[in-house]
Amino acid sequence: MTVEIKVPVLPESVADATIAAWHKKVGDSVAEGDNLVDLETDKVVLEVPAPADGIIVSIIQAEGAVVTANQVLATLKQGAVAETATEAPSSSQAASIETPVVQESGSDELSPAVRRLVAEKNIDVSQIKGTGKGGRILKQDVEALLNGSTTDVTSISAPVGSRMEERVPMSRLRAKIAERLVQVQHEAAMLTTFNEVNMQPVMNLRNQYKESFEKRHNVKLGFMSFFTKAVVEALRRFPNVNASIDGNELIYHNYQDIGIAVSSERGLVVPVLRDAQLMSFADVESTIRQLSTKARDGKLTMDEMTGGTFTITNGGVFGSLMSTPIINAPQSAILGMHAIKERPMAVDGQVQILPMMYLALSYDHRIIDGKDSVQFLVTVKELLEDPARLLLEI
Repeated sequence: MTVEIKVPVLPESVADATIAAWHKKVGDSVAEGDNLVDLETDKVVLEVPAPADGIIVSIIQAEGAVVTANQVLATLKQGAVAETATEAPSSSQAASIETPVVQESGSDELSPAVRRLVAEKNIDVSQIKGTGKGGRILKQDVEALLNGSTTDVTSISAPVGSRMEERVPMSRLRAKIAERLVQVQHEAAMLTTFNEVNMQPVMNLRNQYKESFEKRHNVKLGFMSFFTKAVVEALRRFPNVNASIDGNELIYHNYQDIGIAVSSERGLVVPVLRDAQLMSFADVESTIRQLSTKARDGKLTMDEMTGGTFTITNGGVFGSLMSTPIINAPQSAILGMHAIKERPMAVDGQVQILPMMYLALSYDHRIIDGKDSVQFLVTVKELLEDPARLLLEI
């Protein structure tokens, strides 16, 4: 019995998808539930599982093709195995639809973007030394191997000093990010206000309790939980910073869904901490870890990335000292964290060397006045410089 493998129903507001990577080729045996192909939309990567045990008879849509819901991707001969299959595609059919053969060693550990790149360039992944966590192969590792050449990796590398160029299509997610960032700057009256925070109190508290915290909750105590709790308290005091504009109406949210910007190989994504006002420090750290892992693996769902009433982004992990973050529409404000640097500061008439961080709040002036934006940022600063206030809610 031949079964059609179709594009699943796409998430709301997603019209089509691009085939990012096939994980099976014609003639391969598959088990029910095996991931056959990754579909990339402008928001998430969808996996298409095998509907039953069998072998792949044909691949109808190649990598890079744009497909819509319920469109046939491939056909599967149910119940067959590769050694005993009686129905197999002709060599000419296989040649026309089969994707480049890529060595399977470690392929399950590759992200969709890396799998797509190694397939396009016909690269043997055993030649690549991964620089990611646990030896994971990253996209930049593949690009380093290519060394600027648009030909297969087996060809001679471009000579030093050459002026070769490479054109690659922009991913669906990155194209959508670009579109939204430009749209925000055209539609919002965006301003940015700055302040600085002495991180010594938070660092002392973290160093004092990080071992017992990790032992108790099985998750590391980071800085993000302190910032999230401080932002939640500040949003309670300044509800317009937590609001959004819909036409001629203002929407005030009686909850705090905090978006945490995460850099992934596909681009910047913003998973959301739902009801952050109800979370403990351990809840925040555990949820951020789970969402960050899913973001790096391209497994975030639409529900995990939609909504959000306020966003926190941390450019400090990349060494940024100061920046002006762009609002994540339809939200009205975003907080930018930056690198912690020791600087001489005047404290009670004396100079002290303190670990300081610049904070930036970008906000939509249509809904947030300058006074509220400054006081919001000062509130975050005060809560971080005296973290006991976070527990006492004062």
